[in-house]
Amino acid sequence: MKLQTTAALALLLFLLLAPPALRVSMAGSGFCDGKCTTRCSKASRHDDCLKYCGICCAACGCVPSGTAGHKDECPCYRDMTTGHGNRTRPKCP
Repeated sequence: MKLQTTAALALLLFLLLAPPALRVSMAGSGFCDGKCTTRCSKASRHDDCLKYCGICCAACGCVPSGTAGHKDECPCYRDMTTGHGNRTRPKCP
């Protein structure tokens, strides 16, 4: 049991410290990668945008068109949030 916990913690640590490009490629598929590249093309924090877009796309299976807005095209993407209570913010770019 302790070995499984240690392995799980090591994997989590690796994923948190992995380069952003690795995290994005792991989170998405060819569909998500292409859609998120378009969505994040004008983002000031490009790597963060790709990371969160990839996570949201993998969970929802869609990404709104364009570089901003249009979130009503994908309600799941629009409604994903981070945090709880007073610190809740939209998760998907």
